[in-house]
Amino acid sequence: MKPSRLSRAFQKLIARVAKLVKPSKKRPSGYERFPLSTSKPYPSHPSAIIMADQEEDFSSIPLPDRFTHKVWKVRKAAYEEAAKQFSVSPDESDPCFRPFLNDSGLWKSAVTDSNVAAQQDAIIALCAFLKFGGRECGVRTRGHTVTPMVEKCLSSTRAAIKQNAIEAILLYIELDVSAPVIEEMLPGLSNKVPKNVAATLHCLTQVFHNYGCKIVDPKPVLKALPKAFGAADKNIRAEATTLTVELYRWLREAMKPMFWSELKPTQQTDLEAQFEKIKSDPPPKQERLLRSQQEAIANAPAGGEDGGEEYDEEEDAVEVDSFDLAEPQDISKKIPPNFSDMLASSKWKDRKEAVDGLHQALNVPRIKDSDFNEISRGLAKCMKDANVAVVTQAALCIEALAKGLRKGFAKYRAVVMQPIMDRLKEKKVTVADALGAALDAVFGSTDLTECLEDITTYLGNKNPQVKEGTMKFLIRCLRTTRDVPSKQEIAIICESGKKLLSESSPALRDGGAEILGTIMKIIGERAMTPQLEGLDDIRKNKVKEFFETAEVKAKEKPKPPPKAAAPPPKKVIGGRKVVGKKAPAAAAPPAEAPLAPQVTPRAGPARLGMPKPGIGGLKAPQKRTIGGSGVASPRRAAGAPVMPSDDDPAPPPQPRLGLSRGLAGRSLAKPAVAPAQLPPSSPPPSSGLTAVERAELEELRAANDRLTRQVDEMRQERSKFMSEIQELKNQNAGLIEDHTRDVLSIKAKETQLVRARSDAEATEQVNDRLRRELERLKKALSRAEGLGASSGGMGSPGGFASPSHDDVYRDHSSASANRHRMSITSTMSEEKENGEMMNPRSKLSPELRYAGSNPSSGRGSPARGFRSAPSREDDYGSSNLQRPMSSLPQPAGNGVESWRRAAEVTSQLKARIEQMKAKQAYARP
Repeated sequence: MKPSRLSRAFQKLIARVAKLVKPSKKRPSGYERFPLSTSKPYPSHPSAIIMADQEEDFSSIPLPDRFTHKVWKVRKAAYEEAAKQFSVSPDESDPCFRPFLNDSGLWKSAVTDSNVAAQQDAIIALCAFLKFGGRECGVRTRGHTVTPMVEKCLSSTRAAIKQNAIEAILLYIELDVSAPVIEEMLPGLSNKVPKNVAATLHCLTQVFHNYGCKIVDPKPVLKALPKAFGAADKNIRAEATTLTVELYRWLREAMKPMFWSELKPTQQTDLEAQFEKIKSDPPPKQERLLRSQQEAIANAPAGGEDGGEEYDEEEDAVEVDSFDLAEPQDISKKIPPNFSDMLASSKWKDRKEAVDGLHQALNVPRIKDSDFNEISRGLAKCMKDANVAVVTQAALCIEALAKGLRKGFAKYRAVVMQPIMDRLKEKKVTVADALGAALDAVFGSTDLTECLEDITTYLGNKNPQVKEGTMKFLIRCLRTTRDVPSKQEIAIICESGKKLLSESSPALRDGGAEILGTIMKIIGERAMTPQLEGLDDIRKNKVKEFFETAEVKAKEKPKPPPKAAAPPPKKVIGGRKVVGKKAPAAAAPPAEAPLAPQVTPRAGPARLGMPKPGIGGLKAPQKRTIGGSGVASPRRAAGAPVMPSDDDPAPPPQPRLGLSRGLAGRSLAKPAVAPAQLPPSSPPPSSGLTAVERAELEELRAANDRLTRQVDEMRQERSKFMSEIQELKNQNAGLIEDHTRDVLSIKAKETQLVRARSDAEATEQVNDRLRRELERLKKALSRAEGLGASSGGMGSPGGFASPSHDDVYRDHSSASANRHRMSITSTMSEEKENGEMMNPRSKLSPELRYAGSNPSSGRGSPARGFRSAPSREDDYGSSNLQRPMSSLPQPAGNGVESWRRAAEVTSQLKARIEQMKAKQAYARP
């Protein structure tokens, strides 16, 4: 209670005591104890002052109700009591956890308590609840508490609240998985308050520091880093730098493609300086184990804890690459649509441009799987290109495609691998390096088993460059593979390495020794000893030198020794110890059917018909009576499992259950004493069972050898078929190209044929028109001659002296020539105005101009001439026909004038006839 309010209360009470005669009714005790509450009136009786000094007990109120009490001291006490109950609980099934599991919302109000002191105890209680409550407590409450803690607790002014809130978040991840917790925390990076954003970044740094990127997925956080680096608050940028450095400890250079390009150059420089400080540090290790990892270590057998820890450390040491962090991208739309056409171009610049465009599309961390068959075939074809720039860029494209697809590229390996290895004959270092990188990327998408066949084939190539490049590729494969080769693969590789030891080139000899030394590093010296037989000491020493310096990722792990079968329990029946074996009753066949020995179904198909000497007529097992007359067999007396005898008819033999545990499960020793109860006629027991087992073992070995040979034959057939398939694919690609070329040629010919037909049709139309014009002119000429004759007969009666024919012809010829020149000049001027060009050799007549053009030419084709000429030619012809009609002698005219006009008409017609003849001569081929 504050002093000012207390003094005012005392003053009011004193005034009331002086005025009151009777004491007022007593108020509830809660009001006297907590007079600070403004929801109820203050007590008016003097005794209330005495009651307020006494402490009231709230322990009778249930603990969940006290979590939501309006008085902060009650809530604080409840938080402390809950933490104490959780810490002393025997296990996670204790009843003290049940109320808070049923009502998970209690924790939301607890972690957001308005009183700072109570809030601190609430976070401590939540940590105890998670630590001792188990996985169910974390799964049920994380949706109610993580977001409020990010908003209210991580940025608190009290250090204890911040540390306990971070501990609670770490416990949530420890109990289950990290993805839901990180998802609840990421909205805190978008908070409007800068200190909340900085606190969230600090908490994420602690999460990655304790659990690492193997447990917590870094991709969502990496996507949010650019926004944090672009914040105006310097504290946010500082925390973002710290988080980035922590992520770099785990991811190294693989994290840069996710966000590096979105940072400013100065920020990149500062981060690079921070990265340089930790590059030499050892790989980080997970400092805090998940609850599932702790249980796995606790449940491990004796001595297994160290092994489990070593295994976890090895897994954490594996470097994460950008492929695991990146999202698959669909690049099908980025590939140039005319990629195949440009690759088929005869110009090397077009081919280079095609592979350059493809490389830009493929240069992404991760590619979404799609159909890349056409691209793979095109790149394989580029390996045979004469231009080394095209070959180099195509190799880079194959490398990018293989790294972007990883395991999805395995189906294209057979298409590109052999063409690349064929091109290893190139002596240029840049080309050889690009081809080697492409081969390494292809191997990364498959395994050694898939690539070994092609490798061994090209190790025997005649070209030394190809052989050396293949040898280096094999060494790189052996260093990077994580799978130990099989014994057959080891034998094949060692045989190839031994052949290289006898080469004349020192590089090939050293390469062969390095191959053998790398194999020795994988399988060990003892397993490699049989492979080195026949080599001299110098070569063996060379192999051992490479063995000591070789670094491999696949190591032969020693197989654990087989566990010895526990002896069966002994039962005491009738005063004797008898080894008891339980056989499944349901598995016993009918007694009438003969029973073959029961063996493990690991035998090959040949065992079904394998003869069983000495035990072919066994009967079904029956219940054995123990304790009657008879002497126990030596096997039974020695404690060995009871085995059936092939000569003992009674009791019936037991099924051979010992074989189910292998040959070590039964005793192979010879019986020392013969049974005394056997009939005299029965032969003594012999070692028939041992012989049967040996026969079975030999049969198994023979079947194994036979299956091995079959597998080798099938592998050879498969390689042969694959080579045939590849050859057929190459032939099919060639046929497709030839077909495409033929189709294009046919289309071009068809286009030319269509054009020729159109020109021919236009020429025929022009010929028809000219023919009709000739007929019309002939008719006009004959009509004009008839008119001239009639006009000649009419002139004589006039009594005028007619001029001579030569004078008239000369005068009218000059006039006709002048008129004809004027006509041609006007025609040319009209054509110039219309934008048409006239052939100089055909100025006399428009018909000659159009008839004399080349039928197959473009602009001067008959079709074009026919479209533009008819109107002008028809006008020209009609004018020629109308002029003679208008110049005919009139009945009332002068006779001399009539003769002159007739002569003019005649000269014009003759000139027209000469033009027609010249035109026909020109048009005739």
